[in-house]
Amino acid sequence: MSSQTAAEAIASGSVAESDEVGGVARAQLRSIIERIERLEEEKKALADDIKEIYAEAKSNGYDVKTLRKVVALRKKNQHERQEEEALLETYLSALGM
Repeated sequence: MSSQTAAEAIASGSVAESDEVGGVARAQLRSIIERIERLEEEKKALADDIKEIYAEAKSNGYDVKTLRKVVALRKKNQHERQEEEALLETYLSALGM
């Protein structure tokens, strides 16, 4: 087995479920990977749900680009918003806008 890396040994099934290869516990590694995969699936499902809500809003006459900006602004606290608005105003003023 010395010619195989730990990942190759685990992938090939040449070690038992509870064996450690190169300091990596196979069962623990499998559990971590499966949890990540499950969360990635949930993240995709949530992204699809959000996309559907924006589509619904658009079909009801709302501007999706503006809605996205509102959502982003609501994530920030008042002080952050004020700083960004002041900086934007400074840049626009410097450009004569």
